[in-house]
Amino acid sequence: MAEATPVNGQITDAITQSNITVLGSAPAAALANLSHVSAHAFGLMMENAVAAQQAMNTIGQAVVTTSVSVLETRPIPV
Repeated sequence: MAEATPVNGQITDAITQSNITVLGSAPAAALANLSHVSAHAFGLMMENAVAAQQAMNTIGQAVVTTSVSVLETRPIPV
């Protein structure tokens, strides 16, 4: 072990203060990380919703086009 001198006490105190600072900021860093991940997940959810809506619109247009095409080729009974 190191001898008990004023310099060693100062070094120990500095390291202790640094460790306390890291431990004190850990909850805030964890909450910031959670907020970041949540925002990213919400963004992906919105992107997926837009992609699904665009796909449904494309399918809807295809159904209307096919239906109109079928109606044009069949004679209308009188």
